[in-house]
Amino acid sequence: MLDVLLPLHGIGGRGDLPVPLWLAVYSAGAAVAVSFFALAAFWSRPRFEGTAGRPLEVLTRIVDHPAARVVATLVGLAALALLLGAAWFGDPDPSRNPAPTWLYVWIWVGIIPLSLLCGPIWRLANPLRTIAGLVRRTSYRQLPAGIAYWPAVAGLAAFLWLELVYPDGSQPRVVAIAVTVYAVVNVAAGIVYGPSWFTIGDTFEVYAEVLGRLAPIGRGAHGRIELRNPLAGLATMPQQPGVVALLCLLLGSTAFDGASRWSAWTRLTADLSRPEHLLVSTLGLVVAVALVTGLFLLAARTTGAARIRPGALGAAGLPGAFVHSLVPIAIGYAVAHYFSFAMFQGQEGWLLATDPFGRGWDLFGTSGERIDYAFVGTGLIAAVQIGAIVLGHVLGVVSAHDRAADLFRRRQLRRAQYPMLAAMVAFTAGGIALVTAS
Repeated sequence: MLDVLLPLHGIGGRGDLPVPLWLAVYSAGAAVAVSFFALAAFWSRPRFEGTAGRPLEVLTRIVDHPAARVVATLVGLAALALLLGAAWFGDPDPSRNPAPTWLYVWIWVGIIPLSLLCGPIWRLANPLRTIAGLVRRTSYRQLPAGIAYWPAVAGLAAFLWLELVYPDGSQPRVVAIAVTVYAVVNVAAGIVYGPSWFTIGDTFEVYAEVLGRLAPIGRGAHGRIELRNPLAGLATMPQQPGVVALLCLLLGSTAFDGASRWSAWTRLTADLSRPEHLLVSTLGLVVAVALVTGLFLLAARTTGAARIRPGALGAAGLPGAFVHSLVPIAIGYAVAHYFSFAMFQGQEGWLLATDPFGRGWDLFGTSGERIDYAFVGTGLIAAVQIGAIVLGHVLGVVSAHDRAADLFRRRQLRRAQYPMLAAMVAFTAGGIALVTAS
C-alpha cells in the first residue's frame, strides 16, 4: 500500500482470528461448496436473466432534475479542485497533506460503498466528463473498433502500480502529477471521442459502473431508476474481454498486496536497492495477476467441455459469460483488505482537511487531534475480513450458477460447473489466507 500512510488494512491478522486460521479456511471453502450443491439441487432455471425491477418514479424525477445534476456536477468539480490544490500547493510532507488520503482512501476505497448503495452515481459527478463537455463540438470521432474496455484496464494497471509498487506513491507531488496527467488524458480523449469515451476509458467511472451493477437501484430498460434484485442487475454486465481483464487485475492486485505483507516477502525485499525493489515488486504484481487470470480462464474454458445451449453464448465466450460472478468476489476482497485501512486512515483525511494547503489554518477545529485506533477492535476487523470474503464468494457462486442454468441443459448443469466451483473454493481459501496470515 502506501509507504508513509499507515498500512492499516492489514490489521486483524492471524492472531486476532476467533478461530485457528486452518479452520477459518476450511470452513469458508466448505460454505462455498455447500452453497453450490444446494443451488444445484434446487435451482435449475435462470432467475436473474432479463428480470425487471420496480420503477421508482419519484427518485427518477429527483435524480434527473436539472438542479440535482448541477449539484452533482459542482460537487465533482469542487472535489477535483481541492484534491489538486492540496496535492500541488499543500505541505510536501504526506503526513501533513490530506491529498494522498483523499485519493487512496476517500476516492478509491469510497467508490465501493458509494456505488453499492447509489448505483452509477459517479457518472453524474465525474468532473472529467464535465470539463470535457465544456468544449462544444458538432461531431466526435468514432472510438476505434475493438477498443472495448482496454483503456480503463490500462489506467487501472497504472494506478495500482502507483499505489502498490512505487515507493513514493503517497508523496503529495507524485499524487498531483498522477492526477493531473490522468485528468488531461481523459479530458482530451473526451473532447475528441465525446461522452462515450468515459464509459470505456475513464478507469474510475468504469470501475464505479462495474460495482454499481450490484446496487439495489439502477437504470432499467426504459431509462427509469428501478428497485431491483442486486444479482439481477449484476447479470446485465456487458460480456467484454476488457471486463475480464479489469476484474482479474483487481483480484490479482489485492492478492499481491496481501502477499507483500507476509514476513517472508518483507525479509526477501528488506535489503533490496530502490531499482531492485521496483523490479521485484512489479514482477510480483504481474505474477499475482497472471495467476488469478489463468485460474479464472482455465475454470471458465474447462466449463465449456459440457454442451452449451444453441445460441446461448455471446461473442465474448465463456470467460465473458461468467465474468459478472467475479464482481462480488472482488468487492469481498476489497472490503476485507481495505476495511481497517478505511476506518483508521480515513480519519486522517478529515483531520488534515482542517489545513488542506499547509497555511496554518484550523478550519474545523481538529488541529492536533489524532486517529482513534480504538474506534474498531481487531476482533471485528477479522470477522469483517472473513465474512466479506465468504459472502462475496457465495454471491459469486449464485451468480455463476444462474448463468450456467441459462447456458447448459439441466442434466449437465452440475457437472459443467465443477471447474468454476474449484476456482471459487481456491479463491476463497487463498483470500482468507492472504488477509489474515502473517
